[in-house]
Amino acid sequence: MVARITLVSPAVNAALRQVRFDDAPLDESAARRARAAADALPPHEVMLTAPSERCRGTAEALGLDAAVVRELRDLDVGRWRGRSLDELAQEAPEGIAEWLADPAVTPHGGESVVDLVDRVGNWLESWSGHGGRILAVAEPAVVRAGLVHALAVPAQTFWRLDVAPLSVTELSGRSGRWNLRCGRPLTAAE
Repeated sequence: MVARITLVSPAVNAALRQVRFDDAPLDESAARRARAAADALPPHEVMLTAPSERCRGTAEALGLDAAVVRELRDLDVGRWRGRSLDELAQEAPEGIAEWLADPAVTPHGGESVVDLVDRVGNWLESWSGHGGRILAVAEPAVVRAGLVHALAVPAQTFWRLDVAPLSVTELSGRSGRWNLRCGRPLTAAE
């Protein structure tokens, strides 16, 4: 049986605009954009969301009664939590450079990109053979990790994948063989 997994990235919020390693609620403008896009969601039987406030708020604005799934949580950046990339680039440029170059390192003391890819890959494989349509609101890092796993590309590819706010990434397949349909914006029908 083929599983169809649709990953929806959350609407933009202050933390995303500031490139800050933090969670924050959606502002009214972002929630309005998500509500307007709700009718564009593909068909689904299972609704899930990452535990972050941003993802839960997006799921709610999309009208989803989504179960919170811990495996979909964002990359744990340890000591960098609450800090902006600009701040860290000035204070710890070597750590940032190392982190962006080597997906196995954790200069922040949190989770490595390799560990994130493994975690999300295990979650993805757990749905293999489900045969239904799963929709999950997930952080951009989780979407990128899922793509790295599904396409069996090197973990260094993680930083080369852009995931736009309120975009849809669709994976279909089963156990170790996934196909990708990416980059479709989640927008209201014209």
